[in-house]
Amino acid sequence: MRNYDLTPLYRSAIGFDRLAQLAEHAASNKGNSGYPPYNIELLNENRYRITMAVAGFSMAELDITSEGDKLLVKGTKAEQDKERKYLYQGIAERGFERTFQLADYVTVIGANLENGLLNIDLQREIPEALKPRKIEIGTSRLFDSE
Repeated sequence: MRNYDLTPLYRSAIGFDRLAQLAEHAASNKGNSGYPPYNIELLNENRYRITMAVAGFSMAELDITSEGDKLLVKGTKAEQDKERKYLYQGIAERGFERTFQLADYVTVIGANLENGLLNIDLQREIPEALKPRKIEIGTSRLFDSE
């Protein structure tokens, strides 16, 4: 496995240390097995949707938690009362835990389960103070001493 040294990024960029930490986290993330499969969809400039294929899971077996900049989706499969004898088992009936890293100002606005697909809607809400604003250009008299 390759290790990337991001130290030059830390010393040449100011305020991007969180971006470098995200890159380090992504490079070292070995725990995601690809189950369950998911899509991330851009609905418009500030809205997103995560769609996860969770066939066989009921609402009671799914848990979604948003804390800070992390979104955790967890599925816990209930124990089966009766032992089944499969000739072929292609549908996974195991629990899962999937973590998503959310960007700044992205919040979860809702979730629903329909036809075996879990849809999680997200929205980016940038505070007014951080939105671009037009700066009026004045005359030099503002700074002249009178």
